[in-house]
Amino acid sequence: MSQENVEAFKRGLEAGNRGDVETLLEGLDPEVEWHSALHALLGGEQTVFRGHDGVREMLRDLNEAFGEIQIEISEIRDLGDGLIAIGRTRTRGKASGAETETPLALVTEVKNGKTISIRGYLHPKEALEAVGLSDG
Repeated sequence: MSQENVEAFKRGLEAGNRGDVETLLEGLDPEVEWHSALHALLGGEQTVFRGHDGVREMLRDLNEAFGEIQIEISEIRDLGDGLIAIGRTRTRGKASGAETETPLALVTEVKNGKTISIRGYLHPKEALEAVGLSDG
């Protein structure tokens, strides 16, 4: 696994968790496609956001609904030109204050040192199956 890809992913995750959008975007290709699974938590479907403006829109949507979002990753697996990160999302509703904890997996694809695709899954098993791995 490219240690650079893992370190870049961790930097992006930390930036996202602290709300530092510009640092998060530094690791993303300008044409990135982000398939947000977290929008399913809002009662919708997985939504695709394209480019840096799309990522900003996605984060605005999530920040309107949730007063707090923290992604905690417990495992990262090598996919060659990307990775799969497995963990959970902790959220607190902005209006309700209700707290939730949801499993989450992110599958990334990296090209020329930048993430070109992120696909989120609310069920890590589905993410593992999507990339041809098992959870065993």
